[in-house]
Amino acid sequence: MLEKRLKPGVGRSAHLFVAPFIWTTVGIVLMERGLGWIGLHLTLRLLLIALLAGTAKSLTVLDRTAKKGLRRIMGFGDNTCIGAVYPWRTWLLVVLMMLFGIALRKLTHPGAFIGAIYFAIGWALLLSSRHGWTQWLRQLSRK
Repeated sequence: MLEKRLKPGVGRSAHLFVAPFIWTTVGIVLMERGLGWIGLHLTLRLLLIALLAGTAKSLTVLDRTAKKGLRRIMGFGDNTCIGAVYPWRTWLLVVLMMLFGIALRKLTHPGAFIGAIYFAIGWALLLSSRHGWTQWLRQLSRK
């Protein structure tokens, strides 16, 4: 009984909101941080390259991942733990990516190249979050 009271269970629509919200928030933070490291001297050229790379990643990898996650969430019942928004392997990957980013910043001076990588990854996350927002809006309109 105590376990059920401590479990942060929510409905499907909450999961459908949280999934794209996380991708959008992380995407914006990575883009902002990357833009700060790119600087003004090479901004347009690197931004174009980063946007193209991020768009390619979004369309070829992250869109598929987002849709797979949304299909998973649509199978949830009410009162599913909010942490289940992503499988444990995804949470592990997130932690590993964060540790890699921290190590990268500690081992090198984040400059234009690393900034472009951050910006591209952020843009890819932001662009692919559109699938989650669309599904969340569909869920809201059904109610």
